[in-house]
Amino acid sequence: MTSSSKNTPSRESGARVFIFDTTLRDGEQSPGCSMTLEEKLTVARTLEDLKVDIIEAGFPIASPGDFEATKAIAQAIRGVTIAGLARAQDQDIDRAGEALGDAERPRIHTFIATSPLHRKYKLDMSTDQVLQAIDRSVRRARSYVEDVEWSAEDGSRTEIDFLCRCVETAIKAGASTINIPDTVGYAVPEEYGEIFRILRERVPGCDEIILSTHCHNDLGLAVSNSLVALQAGARQVECTINGIGERAGNTSLEEVVMALRTRADRYDVHTGVVAEKIVPASRTLSRITGFSVQPNKAIVGANAFAHEAGIHQDGYLKHAATYEIMTPESVGWASAMLPLGKHSGRRGFANRLKVLSHGDLADEVFERLFVRFKELADKKKVIYDEDLEALLADEVGVQKDAVTFVDLVISSGTNQTALAAVSLSIRGEKRTAMARSKGPVDAIFSAVSELMPNNAVLESYEVRAITGGTDAQATVIVRLSQDVHVIQGQGTDFDTMVASARAFVSALNRLHREIKMVSVKAVSGP
Repeated sequence: MTSSSKNTPSRESGARVFIFDTTLRDGEQSPGCSMTLEEKLTVARTLEDLKVDIIEAGFPIASPGDFEATKAIAQAIRGVTIAGLARAQDQDIDRAGEALGDAERPRIHTFIATSPLHRKYKLDMSTDQVLQAIDRSVRRARSYVEDVEWSAEDGSRTEIDFLCRCVETAIKAGASTINIPDTVGYAVPEEYGEIFRILRERVPGCDEIILSTHCHNDLGLAVSNSLVALQAGARQVECTINGIGERAGNTSLEEVVMALRTRADRYDVHTGVVAEKIVPASRTLSRITGFSVQPNKAIVGANAFAHEAGIHQDGYLKHAATYEIMTPESVGWASAMLPLGKHSGRRGFANRLKVLSHGDLADEVFERLFVRFKELADKKKVIYDEDLEALLADEVGVQKDAVTFVDLVISSGTNQTALAAVSLSIRGEKRTAMARSKGPVDAIFSAVSELMPNNAVLESYEVRAITGGTDAQATVIVRLSQDVHVIQGQGTDFDTMVASARAFVSALNRLHREIKMVSVKAVSGP
């Protein structure tokens, strides 16, 4: 075992808040949010571009896929600390140390539950046993790296005296970051902030390390709790793009960053995040996961800077600050758009993709996307950014699918049974199946299932118009479940039925990849 050079952020920069992004670990645990290795690398590069301080790349012991993703990210990303999660068990820590071996700035993030509820029913451990496990796990992690973070799972529901003992034990063992998670989103701001104040007052060495906050949004208080913790002395926030995560999600990165930036008069701290890249990062994640952002979502929602009420429009036109506390451009919304149409060439198309932060596509993806763009341009007068994002969501990653959509012929009417003929390319061979049903969508899905046998249950089917107007593209999102696996797929096309076929094929490809991976992700972490 070897030790890396010290890279822990210094407490000397008291006004600096470190952004720990856990989109690839806690965020990916959202049902339906599983990502491929290539997709995780894309998100990691997006986070690198956003200039977060720490990327939690995965939970290496959880599955071979998580190990390989963490290892690949550790090799590819520079200038950012790469963290791997590990339970307080030797095999977890050894696996994390192995995965992080090539990282420029490696961090092992180890945790154990500390609350009475978890100690009794989950761990069946006494307080002394928990303290011993903390000491042993942190010291073992330190044998691999100097930057070790320790988390008290369910820390917000832990007796404060015992929590202090746990934190003191972790610091003495060598942890340089101490995280107090509100794992189940139970805390309210006043009590959560008080935990950090007490730790700083009572625990020796707390002024030498970074205190961290990790909040879940079950009561809608994740951002509020994180901000209160910063006021109480925390200097790291664990968060995710778009606030994705288990159950109701995690602290939203964009909301915390912009709250600190917009209300600098109240929070005497700052982050290193490039705020102008927030919206592109949000769109990239939505494209990859198929989880769209609600229109009224703060900062990144489509309506975040929309002014419809007459009195609001009047005030805004007279002076933007009357109803706008930040500019759209400050978070990455484009202020102007060069329209694309059927006469646009490759150069204009490539330039628009670059503006949308998608300028690094593989040649084959670009060419396939350009063909679909031209086909769409023959049907629509103007191609909007949203149209391009939807096409990207449909095309990026298709080259890794074993099965791809080819074409669809469908016959349906008011008083007739729907008939669908679907052609797919299965490992390079075109195959066609036909199916009848009462409705066209069911007929399409039945035909696809003839070619891609499965036991999946269709949990939801959703159609979204990409833009306004009768010539809008449609994106179809389907959610499938099979046993413990829950997967989303999406497809986009001018024809809603074609989009439905693409979405179902996409979801089945993802489900197949997920089932092939041996996973033990039942232990979720902080």
